[in-house]
Amino acid sequence: MVTNFRLIFLSEGTRKVISLGTIPLATIEKFNKIVVKVQSNNRYVDKTPAQRLLQVIGKDMRILVFSFRPRTKQRRLVFDALLRCTKPTRLWDLYAFASGPSRFKNTTPLVRLLDEYCRLLCLGSYHASIDIIENGSFTWSNELWRISSVNSSYTMCQSYPFALVVPKIISDEEVLQASSFRARSRLPVVSWCHPLTGAVVARSSQPLVGIMMNMRSNMDEKLVAGLCSKLDSGSRRKLYIVDARPRKNALANGAMGGGSESSSNYFQSEVVFLGIDNIHAMRDSFVRLREYMDTHGRASSDGMSSFLRQGGSTWGGGNLSSMSASVSTLGDIGWLLHVQNVLAGAAWIAARVAIENSSVLVHCSDGWDRTSQLVSLANLLLDPYYRTFTGFQALVEKDWLAFGHPFSDRVGMPSVSGTGNMPFELSRQPSTGNFAPSPVHQSAGTFSSQPPASSHSHNNNNYSPIFLQWVDCVSQLLRMYPFAFQFSAAFLVDFIDCMLSCRFGNFLCNSEKERQKCNVFEACGCLWVYLADLRTSEGGSHVHYNPFYDPLKHNGALLPPAAALAPTLWPQFHLRWACPEEAQAGEIEAQCRKIVMKCSEMQKAKEMAERKVKEVTNSMESLNAELRREKQINSSAMNMAKSVSKENMAIKRAIQSMGCKVHVSGSGECTVDIESNPDILCCSSRKETNSNVRDDKTDPPISVQVTADDDDGNSGIVRVCETLCPFGSGGGGCRWPNGGCAQLGSQYVGLKANFDAFDQLSINDSYFKSE
Repeated sequence: MVTNFRLIFLSEGTRKVISLGTIPLATIEKFNKIVVKVQSNNRYVDKTPAQRLLQVIGKDMRILVFSFRPRTKQRRLVFDALLRCTKPTRLWDLYAFASGPSRFKNTTPLVRLLDEYCRLLCLGSYHASIDIIENGSFTWSNELWRISSVNSSYTMCQSYPFALVVPKIISDEEVLQASSFRARSRLPVVSWCHPLTGAVVARSSQPLVGIMMNMRSNMDEKLVAGLCSKLDSGSRRKLYIVDARPRKNALANGAMGGGSESSSNYFQSEVVFLGIDNIHAMRDSFVRLREYMDTHGRASSDGMSSFLRQGGSTWGGGNLSSMSASVSTLGDIGWLLHVQNVLAGAAWIAARVAIENSSVLVHCSDGWDRTSQLVSLANLLLDPYYRTFTGFQALVEKDWLAFGHPFSDRVGMPSVSGTGNMPFELSRQPSTGNFAPSPVHQSAGTFSSQPPASSHSHNNNNYSPIFLQWVDCVSQLLRMYPFAFQFSAAFLVDFIDCMLSCRFGNFLCNSEKERQKCNVFEACGCLWVYLADLRTSEGGSHVHYNPFYDPLKHNGALLPPAAALAPTLWPQFHLRWACPEEAQAGEIEAQCRKIVMKCSEMQKAKEMAERKVKEVTNSMESLNAELRREKQINSSAMNMAKSVSKENMAIKRAIQSMGCKVHVSGSGECTVDIESNPDILCCSSRKETNSNVRDDKTDPPISVQVTADDDDGNSGIVRVCETLCPFGSGGGGCRWPNGGCAQLGSQYVGLKANFDAFDQLSINDSYFKSE
């Protein structure tokens, strides 16, 4: 099936999507019709109908061949559908505009670019917004650098961002004058600056020195000199001018008005050529790599296993020399050599900034291909922030999108500059140029590939996998430094797949100006929001997270030695279609991720158990505290009971010493009988309460019955009172209420005459002597 987004291949039995045969339409580089006839050794003509095939070549290393039932129009229908949908002539016909932003709405990258500038210049107190951008009040600065709004309307340079970081000593008028000396007005500006040393990584396009290499610009030389701030010692730092091209290419560009700088015209500078080839060499090497993987993969697009090549019973025709020749062909392809050159150049730039504290100005011809590769890789090596998810997004948006890498031209999609720049090409081409160069299988019947009936491919000579090559370089660094990156190789694969599919609007058009003009940010979805949503769904266990990431292990610059820069195939990307088993190089990573997940689950279980232990401990402490309080209350009650018992025993002994009989009832009442007096004396005991002990109960009353022996009713009372009272005089007789007993509140409080009762009688322990 062909939809407006992808070509889908379903299993006839299960109706499940087969990933190998399902490819986004924008990822298709070209497709061809092929007719294959079966030739027999017999003299009789074989009546078997020819096989009608459709070859689809993808930008993601895929070469697919679909076979259709004979005498049907299926191939024609699919071919016509691909013809209509694969290469639209208008930008608005892309799937990104048809699908809309959905829930992956994009916030403006202009705000994020200004925030990244503030981070680089250590301007933490400033925060960008749409209002600040619209009124142009974002011209902030520090001691050395400032954010200029000279290109806010894209009139100075259409492929540069609206905001630029330039030396503070250079005015906007001087910036405008200097831009005329650089190709496409892409003047030298700051891409990254060291927060401590002040060294910078700057970028530009080639200078317009002419065929004689003798043209000069005072403003350009002043601007370049402004990139070299003074060192702490007071001397001016050295400047390296890095030309990414081979020297001969730079000289050849002089014939068209370009060229390279002369170190004699730029103070304390040194010009270095890195010898990185142009976009055409990169494209050719990628095509050769793709064909190599298809030819020597486990299962090629022609259906033949590489183990059976050249009629041999083992891989490579059954001899080691053929196998070695096939392996050596990988080096001759050139892709890995180009990757190594880009890595070595970026490492050299990073070392100059980190070790020598020098500033580096990087350019190629136009300053948007090799320059973007080198500058962004050098920034990735220098700044640990760019090795996180958020930092990686900021790096791509700054050095690739904002600074005008022509994604539409390099990916092969329509751009705003014209609608007829990508016409369809239907022509007859030899099969060797379109079908995988697989050897012919010699047997009783032979297959011969006929020229394709028709083919469709773009003739845009600007197509080149420059950005894909840069992501390949990032994967090489991830392989060398597995602890330094927050993201994994699986994240890079999904990231590059989204970019090639044109599902989102982030990488449409050729510049920031074009994306603003087409309103891409509001009309299309955002790739970064989509990838972040994937990670949020599973948290830290998602495959995009690198389980080995340790930010403390590599919290500074990464400076790989030259010997460590030997690249290898990126298995997760290069081998996933031709050698799917070998592409599982991340199997160890997957196992580690499982272990990390188990450790995380165990850690959560441990934390939960610790919380429960803490809760139980707190409960036990609370119970222990309550138990201690109960013990204190019990101890106080026991002490009080002992005190009351002691007091009662003292009273009992005192009364019994007078010859009275004491009766204690079950209700706690005490009765004292005095035979000599029939009158009744009632008194109640009151003890002094302890302020520290709360006792709401009242003391039990003590009633004393006095029975008189004679007619003198007062003689018994007087005898009892004189016996009990310590204040009695030697001559006898009670002097109450003038006696001392009536004056003490802690002793006798009151005694009714007539022998009624003691109202409240309180006797201290010290009142009576112990036995």
